[in-house]
Amino acid sequence: MKILYVCTGNICRSPLGEAITRHQAALLGLADCIETSSAGTHGYHVGEKPDPRSVSVARRRGVSTEGQAARKLSMADFEAYDLILAMDRSHLMHMSDMAPANVHHRIKLFMAHSSGVIEDVPDPYYGHMEDFEKVFHMIENGVVRMLGQISR
Repeated sequence: MKILYVCTGNICRSPLGEAITRHQAALLGLADCIETSSAGTHGYHVGEKPDPRSVSVARRRGVSTEGQAARKLSMADFEAYDLILAMDRSHLMHMSDMAPANVHHRIKLFMAHSSGVIEDVPDPYYGHMEDFEKVFHMIENGVVRMLGQISR
């Protein structure tokens, strides 16, 4: 299964989704079954590494963001990925408007898909370290639930 996480600039939330999924898939013995990546709806940070606060919160929990660089969502992504997860409803709307109708079933709100709760993962970019901690926790819980569902 190929999973793509999408946020605005691809430096805070979606790189954490990618990194946490890779980490949890390895822990669950699913690394050979799950391929993951991330992208942004906008190209503000193309080529940049994840936000240092995302890197820091991930590293403290043993999760690597090594090798990640921001990129902008492309039309090819809609065909390349089995599951495309929006970190908030604005990303969901953006992708729904952009994507061909035949792939709309692949686009989901991350929290709704992983936990059944229609909730946005808040953007921590203009916040403090505590905001990055909260986002990491939300994403990690969602990823664990989602991978549990996938592995069944």
